[in-house]
Amino acid sequence: MAASPTAADMLPDALRLTLERAQAQVNSLVLGKVQEVRLAFVALLAGGHLLIEDLPGLGKTTLARAMATTLGLDFQRVQFTSDLLPADVVGVSVFDPQTRGFQFHPGPVFAQVLLADEINRAPPRTQSALLEAMAEHQVTVDGTTHALPDPFFVIATQNPVDLAGTYPLPDSQLDRFLLRLALGYPGEAAERDLLAGVDRRDLIAQTMPLLGAEDVIGAKRAVQNVHASEALIAYVQALLARSRKHPGVRVGLSPRAGLALLRAARAYALLLGRSHVLPEDVQALFGAVAAHRLVADAEAGSDASLAKAILHSVPVD
Repeated sequence: MAASPTAADMLPDALRLTLERAQAQVNSLVLGKVQEVRLAFVALLAGGHLLIEDLPGLGKTTLARAMATTLGLDFQRVQFTSDLLPADVVGVSVFDPQTRGFQFHPGPVFAQVLLADEINRAPPRTQSALLEAMAEHQVTVDGTTHALPDPFFVIATQNPVDLAGTYPLPDSQLDRFLLRLALGYPGEAAERDLLAGVDRRDLIAQTMPLLGAEDVIGAKRAVQNVHASEALIAYVQALLARSRKHPGVRVGLSPRAGLALLRAARAYALLLGRSHVLPEDVQALFGAVAAHRLVADAEAGSDASLAKAILHSVPVD
């Protein structure tokens, strides 16, 4: 079989069709979650990471595996527990008596797609082992820096209900996640298909990749070329300013949050087949990008409701 052209060589229409096929394949494995699958692709193509907060058994691992398989990327899953050590994630240097020196053995973080399952069950020291990896796409062990593969995409999960024995993620780590979303229960028709169909793990094992690492890298470059007008940037800035003055918000959105929102909106527009960003793209993403970055007063309600209120309070000129 001839090698498929990379995304960098594709025409815009060909790139769009390839990404549509990839999303359709993931949607055939994660049923009834079209928007959530699109947001997962947004996080990847925008060069960010994804945090999924939801109950067990709703398809978080299936989504991660389906994306990695469809995109032809290396996949590793780490179950975060209270006794997990940083070396269990990033790797460790081991003395080699033959060379009389230390040899680095990479950990699971050196995958292109890393599923950090129940990340809030690991102690802060282990959680922080991912900070450098997520922010700089590298890890430092014993004073030596090791580059991570490209692309590098972290999908982390946590259960928002069962909080016994957990360590809440600090704001600095939450800010490393481009998007936060919840999958929720499937619809009636999707759930019936799940119950009556083949096990998702067997289907994923039979799934063929539609892209490769070079294709994903090319698609990420294409995202950078999606145009955001001055008016659109002014709208994003107005949202940032409003978040810092909105009642019930103790700490508003930073400039980095604004950059994250613009990157995500560019990726969202590309996935919808456009070469420019619309206010509707920003509005569709604002809750997923902004809510986990807001620090609310104790009596102000949920961060999701605050993000929705901020969005509704800023008009589109």
